[in-house]
Amino acid sequence: MTTSFNLAETIIPKSDQLNAEDVLSGPRTVTVERVNEGSAEQPVNIHLVEFPGRPFRPSKTVRRILVAAWGAEAAAYVGRRMTIYRDPAVKFGGQEVGGIRISHLSHIDKRLTLALTVTRGKRAPYVVEPLPAGPPPITDAQAQEMATNIETAADRAALDSIGAQLKTFDLGQHRTRLVQLWKDQANTISAAGETPPEDDVQDAPAEYYDAPPEQ
Repeated sequence: MTTSFNLAETIIPKSDQLNAEDVLSGPRTVTVERVNEGSAEQPVNIHLVEFPGRPFRPSKTVRRILVAAWGAEAAAYVGRRMTIYRDPAVKFGGQEVGGIRISHLSHIDKRLTLALTVTRGKRAPYVVEPLPAGPPPITDAQAQEMATNIETAADRAALDSIGAQLKTFDLGQHRTRLVQLWKDQANTISAAGETPPEDDVQDAPAEYYDAPPEQ
């Protein structure tokens, strides 16, 4: 007999870094919290507000894009935003394994086109668009993924992390459902005995109560 359960929970990557699998459900617009040096193999750690504890470690191709768009000084990246997506054509060891690429960046005023190396001796144009002001609309798949994450959040810290991610989207028609799920899970966590923080655990983040702006 087949039981009912959500398979989305079974494909959440277990890693200390951001992976291409994290954006299987669609592009994500993320905000740079800080940047620090990494290892010899992965020299840059870009810490993102939306993925606490799991830095984005960009490939050399992506690093070249960032330097061309934002400059070489890492401190300038803080607070800037980018839209990342999974490109299934990214190769490793000659095999297409998929990887994270950038489609949009804040702090550029026009389309950026770069000729980047794709294979030895071969270059191809890579286009990055300016990132419009304001959060992008959440997709149905992303809303479902967020709902699953809310329902399985084990503690308030995990729930607050999801809240930070929600604030990066225009929730649109999904707002009411996601806000109610967040509040219900907060109540469940509180009832289980976790000490609530000073701000009442009964409430979702204040800005969630605001009505969506008129179009």
